[in-house]
Amino acid sequence: MSENQPTKEKQKICFVIAPIGEPESETRKESDQVLNYIIKPVMDETGYETIRADSISKPGVITSQIIQQIVEAQLIVADLSDNNPNVFYELAIRHALRKPYIHLITKGETIPFDVAPIRTIEYDIHDVESVDSAKKELSKQVASIQDPKIEVESPISMALVLKTLQESTNPLEKSTVEIISMLQDLRASVKKIANRTQYFYPGSMSPASLTLQRWALLHAKELKDQQAPILLGPFDFVPSDKPEKGDENLGDTGS
Repeated sequence: MSENQPTKEKQKICFVIAPIGEPESETRKESDQVLNYIIKPVMDETGYETIRADSISKPGVITSQIIQQIVEAQLIVADLSDNNPNVFYELAIRHALRKPYIHLITKGETIPFDVAPIRTIEYDIHDVESVDSAKKELSKQVASIQDPKIEVESPISMALVLKTLQESTNPLEKSTVEIISMLQDLRASVKKIANRTQYFYPGSMSPASLTLQRWALLHAKELKDQQAPILLGPFDFVPSDKPEKGDENLGDTGS
């Protein structure tokens, strides 16, 4: 190769963590459909090579190769459908690394509590409109992680931060932890009610959950004004000085 010839840029990798199943099984067929009709088209458009465990062709120990991809890939897309234990084991490794990841799940399935606060794309592979909507949302999330200023959070990183706050001698930091604990308990109760009534909003957010978010925003702003660290959960609450439309009177106590 000529010294003056430009080196070809290495393509970014999107590693897909998903329930694969045996060849010809329903699980494999559905996983292939999600890969081919939702994930791969978006990754092709955004410059990623899409790899799933069963497509790794080089010789070696497959478990080690999977972990290598989880560690080194620029992006992970994890399908949480069917609550597959291998998926959650592999996803936990990525969460611990705090590298970019995106969650998917079959529409109608319950998102496990530990990862419920993370924005998850729902899809119905048998519904054309749902597939199109999932692709659009996936494309948006891929675009958002390109921002180098984005700090990747996960349940693991948040737990470590909370532990640090709990051990703090600062009263405001301790009160922040107490508020978060109460929110987590309330969210769990709200989710149980939502599951019983089967009344879901997009993203598995019920009206009560949305109200809870807005209440948290108000209290977060109070703490922010006192220069306390605001940590109300990954991707759930982003405190802002500007009220959302229709929220202007939420904090009015009449005083």
